[in-house]
Amino acid sequence: MSADRKLFTLVSILIGISVILSYSLSVYTTILYEANEFHFAIRQTIFGLLSISVMFILSLLNPEKWLKPLGLTLFLGSLILMIAMPFLPESLVSEIGGAKRWIKLFGFSLAPVEFFKVGFIYFLAWSFSRKLSHHDDIGLLSEFKRFIPYGVIFIGAMFIIAFLQKDLGQVVVLGLTLLFMLLFAGSSFRFFISILGAIFGSVVIFILTEEHRILRIKSWWALAQNSVLELLPASIADKLRVPVEVEPYQIGHSLNAIHNGGLFGVGLGNGTFKLGFLSEVHTDFILAGLAEEFGFFGVLFVVFIFLWMLQRVFKVANRSKNKTYYLFSIGIGLILAFSFIVNAYGISGITPIKGLSVPFLSYGGSAMIGAAFGIGMVLMTSKKATME
Repeated sequence: MSADRKLFTLVSILIGISVILSYSLSVYTTILYEANEFHFAIRQTIFGLLSISVMFILSLLNPEKWLKPLGLTLFLGSLILMIAMPFLPESLVSEIGGAKRWIKLFGFSLAPVEFFKVGFIYFLAWSFSRKLSHHDDIGLLSEFKRFIPYGVIFIGAMFIIAFLQKDLGQVVVLGLTLLFMLLFAGSSFRFFISILGAIFGSVVIFILTEEHRILRIKSWWALAQNSVLELLPASIADKLRVPVEVEPYQIGHSLNAIHNGGLFGVGLGNGTFKLGFLSEVHTDFILAGLAEEFGFFGVLFVVFIFLWMLQRVFKVANRSKNKTYYLFSIGIGLILAFSFIVNAYGISGITPIKGLSVPFLSYGGSAMIGAAFGIGMVLMTSKKATME
């Protein structure tokens, strides 16, 4: 049985859109760094072709033979790389803002965390299908005892990613994915709520332990507070109001770019907020750049393609009789969905900005190829699912 061609096509369409946007939205950055105007477009084309090749090759493999070794290799290999990165020389590791997230390879930078996410999801799917199959009436305490090994692994990964790499956004997405995979694996709803509370508490602690995260929260709240506090009594609103100490210019310019696009956009290449007002618009703020140049309907089209892609991923899960394939496909769909939502909420000012890329759209090789491994492995399992 062949792999899901619709899923492959939908992801390829998103990759094609990313190449176009990487060219249009990076114009100011290429001028600033005196690079060729096609610099980012060419690199994104290379990343896109590699990603499509990865998906195609993986879709041809037999999941019964290849899924487990590939999944565990991604998990253990990327985990070892993340642990080793703080100890590697500067010639091999790129450090930005005190965080070592990228390994330099042949003129490109590799972010192991993007591959760790896929490996971590496979590890959870493989282990949950073996350990969490029988859960009837075991009690909340027993569920917590059964969860301890996974909790230890997650806390270790959380320490590496949030503290050493200063990337809280990835931790949020991984935590949400773990939480919902537990629910789909068969854990009780009360256990789900308990772990949700623990994850929320951990996120609060991580925010309070880093000054730049506190400033980011203040910056977001300074912009969002007026619309929220006007719903509350004046006595309460005055106590919750904070002075605008840090101008939330990124979110402000992002919202202005979205507003400037209107329904139909200003046209490809005609955006103005990419001209130094909104930094790195071809990466984390690519949805704002898309909204300005293609308008509401352009964003709607991309969201439609993305949701259709997720529908195919979840359909593979629903039609999979193998519990590991089922949980893995759900996990990949969840992590892609959460990444998109967290980014979209951040650039629209609903939540603080987390610095997450949009899967298959934002410029960057590691994120795209890492996500391609996830989709490729789902395509691999789709051959064993009953698809229409």
